Amino acid sequence: MPRAELARPVRSMTAGLVRLKTRADFVRVAAGRSRAVRPAFIVQAAPQPTGDDNSGRKVGNAVVRNRAKRRLRAIAAEVLPRKARPGTDYVIVARATTSERPYAELVADLEGALRQLDRQKPGARPASG
Repeated sequence: MPRAELARPVRSMTAGLVRLKTRADFVRVAAGRSRAVRPAFIVQAAPQPTGDDNSGRKVGNAVVRNRAKRRLRAIAAEVLPRKARPGTDYVIVARATTSERPYAELVADLEGALRQLDRQKPGARPASG
């Protein structure tokens, strides 16, 4: 059998996740005022719009920013499908320590941040920590 037929199909680690792409979406989530702060990132959450409703660089040089982005995408792909609140958009904002923090701690931080956000009432003032 040819080797290509034996190989598993390649699947994106972010398959099934819908990425926010427009500035308006990011502003909408930030305006939701629901957030959780962790050492390596900040998670912001807001209900997804229904019906017709439709920054600056603070993390290192391009190499560090790209590493942080890859790591945050990986933890999002691992945690959000099983822990995210349905019908909610999340924005994860990298902080200076994102690229150095151990992966297991990033995962635990995101899980804790999602638990914190679940306890917050929509539109309530955010709590740090």
